[in-house]
Amino acid sequence: MTGEIGIRPVSGKRGRAEFVDLGRRFARDVPHSVPQLRSEQLELIDPARNPFFGHARAQLFVAERDGAPIGRISAHIDELALELPPEQGMGPGAGMFGYFDAEDEQAAHALLAKAEEWLRQEGMTRVLGPISMSVWEEPGLLVAGHDHSPMIMMGHHPAHYRGWIESAGYTVAKLLRTYELPVKEEFPPLIRRIVASGERNERIKVRYVDKAQWDREVRIVLEILNDAWSDNWGFVPFTDRETAYAGKKLRPLIHEEINMIAELDGKPAAFMLTFPDVNDVLRKTGGKLLPFGWLRLLRWARNPKGAGMRVPLMGVRKELHNSRLASQLAFMMISQIRHNAAEIWNSERGEIGWVLDDNKGMVAIAETIGATVNREYAVFQKPL
Repeated sequence: MTGEIGIRPVSGKRGRAEFVDLGRRFARDVPHSVPQLRSEQLELIDPARNPFFGHARAQLFVAERDGAPIGRISAHIDELALELPPEQGMGPGAGMFGYFDAEDEQAAHALLAKAEEWLRQEGMTRVLGPISMSVWEEPGLLVAGHDHSPMIMMGHHPAHYRGWIESAGYTVAKLLRTYELPVKEEFPPLIRRIVASGERNERIKVRYVDKAQWDREVRIVLEILNDAWSDNWGFVPFTDRETAYAGKKLRPLIHEEINMIAELDGKPAAFMLTFPDVNDVLRKTGGKLLPFGWLRLLRWARNPKGAGMRVPLMGVRKELHNSRLASQLAFMMISQIRHNAAEIWNSERGEIGWVLDDNKGMVAIAETIGATVNREYAVFQKPL
């Protein structure tokens, strides 16, 4: 390891391409990593295309030694996060770093110091990360579960990154977990009785999402989400633009039979979204759409036979939290989704999360249905 480290800001189309391609180079060397679509990665850091930048500002950095790139990092500020109560993790003065990759510990420390310097100049008093780049995209650094590939929309990082971040003065602010669920295994008798009781309750209706009314369904889901998660650590509300954007991006992955809305007394009260694991096909195409990757991806999206299934988002209205009814609605949706995933697509593996480590309600639901922790992510913090 020779030569001084230089860190330069990058911007514009060429700079963003350099930043993404450097991250892809690092990812290729990480065991069990899955190559993602380059076009999607570019879109997420493009202020003209990602509505996250409607309430956020960011700076991308690339580190070099002897003229060769050796790492990258983003420093960013979410204006909506600054408005939240500090006890929910964000709040006034909270900046973030993300898209963290480094060749060695010296480069890691230099990159973190540069991100901290930029945030300090912008008036921030503490830093959280890695969060790449919205908290709804890829929050946290993988700290457990390196021995298997991630599912759709989950990050995957080398195990040694944790030590480099902690040696730069960071401590764990929050742990996020995913739970693996054997899809074809029946639920315990108690859960089956709870589900059956809900099915007899005339106040409850659990239905599939209606893709013919997709815009309406997206608004329902995100309205419940913004209510259900509003007291959670790290919560930042979706804006109208982000709602429309998410609906458009996710629609190709939506199969009605595994995405559900629960109604109570005729009003939407809970939801559960499930995505087939597109990483199954990206692994085979190398994350490339050309020359024939797009055709393979299209065929797979229509009929994801054998795919793993991930539940990235679910929520029950806050007024029902800590009630028997909240658990019943969750069990009813999980039960139907599990059954359909197994029967229609022959799925064997499901994943729920991420789940905050102190979310007692969701942890209890996951453990009751026999799910076990298979991955853990840490969000770190440091005063500036």
